[in-house]
Amino acid sequence: MNVRDYYFTAKGVQDLVGTERDSPSYSQSLPRRLALWRRGFLSRAGPIYDFERYDPESFVSDYQRFVRAKNLNGTWSVALSNKLFFDWLMRAYGDHRTVVYGLIRGGLFHEFDDSREPAPAAVAGDGTAALEPAIDSRTAVRHDAGAWVADRLDEEGKLVLKWIRGGGGENVLLCSRTETGYEINGEHYDRGALVARIDDLENYLVCEHVEQGPYAAALYPETPNTIRVLTMYDDDAEEAFIAAAVQRMGSDLSGSMDNFSQGGLSAEIDVETGELGPAAQLPYESDRLEWHTHHPETGTRIQGTEVPAWEPIRDRVLELASSHPMLPYVGWDLVLTDDEGSFKIIEANDHSGLKAMQVHGPLLTDDRVRRFYERHGVC
Repeated sequence: MNVRDYYFTAKGVQDLVGTERDSPSYSQSLPRRLALWRRGFLSRAGPIYDFERYDPESFVSDYQRFVRAKNLNGTWSVALSNKLFFDWLMRAYGDHRTVVYGLIRGGLFHEFDDSREPAPAAVAGDGTAALEPAIDSRTAVRHDAGAWVADRLDEEGKLVLKWIRGGGGENVLLCSRTETGYEINGEHYDRGALVARIDDLENYLVCEHVEQGPYAAALYPETPNTIRVLTMYDDDAEEAFIAAAVQRMGSDLSGSMDNFSQGGLSAEIDVETGELGPAAQLPYESDRLEWHTHHPETGTRIQGTEVPAWEPIRDRVLELASSHPMLPYVGWDLVLTDDEGSFKIIEANDHSGLKAMQVHGPLLTDDRVRRFYERHGVC
């Protein structure tokens, strides 16, 4: 094991312990939690995974996900974990790229010039990007950060601010202009408070707000409702395949995002047909897993609904994944912008969360998925 492997193993264990500490126990007894820990699962797995129907060994455990799958993409993981690098990767796929306007750093907004090619930037030993070369090569002009964002909101109405690292919906600020001022993740701000909040941010990207199409908006219009597609690269076949795909939906419990762990819904997508199954929901800080055939707030039918134009969407994601064999393990987050097959990739995850997928059944019952994980030393 080299130094990098030791680093990611230690970081994975740290994240695993931290997640257990910060997660609710879901009213499970200590003996039950101990039994889960011995098998490599966090306490939250108890109400989420159907261990009565399936052998626990057929699930990718939390230990396997946090520790053993942490470095599946090796040195290329920075292309996904660093959102500025990912934007460079997506510049070759303009139809699916979310526009990044610039970077907030040191109280300034560094506006990017999309007409210029990005120059290579150094990568530090811990996998983070050395930002100065990146900023210098793409910056057209600098502005006061808060004022620029406020002015842009006055013009466009909505923006998305993302911390340059981190996933899972954390550190994502959905900003909007309202009749009475501004909002960040549903919280009201006047202009002065907004400017002060933005000026305090460090290493945040300012991105366009992607407007979802009729299908996605009908599910629950208050949040972006993303499709998570988990791809794996098959070295023998020299092509990527889809291990699982789910339609995620926001709810009144999940706030401004569609995260399953915060009360959002997850419906499995049949990879061949695009048909949705029933949606699972874990009410926030509750130990009751609920299943819905219709959205509990909007009443929109979920089970049996087909993702519009699923076949070309699926094939395009596979094309993108197959074009990057150096990234064998990617969780793609898509927003459908119309019902004709157009979509934007708002994020790609280096070591995708699996709760919203395995709530519908264990991944390791698929032989191709199991072979992938075994080949890469995950299980």
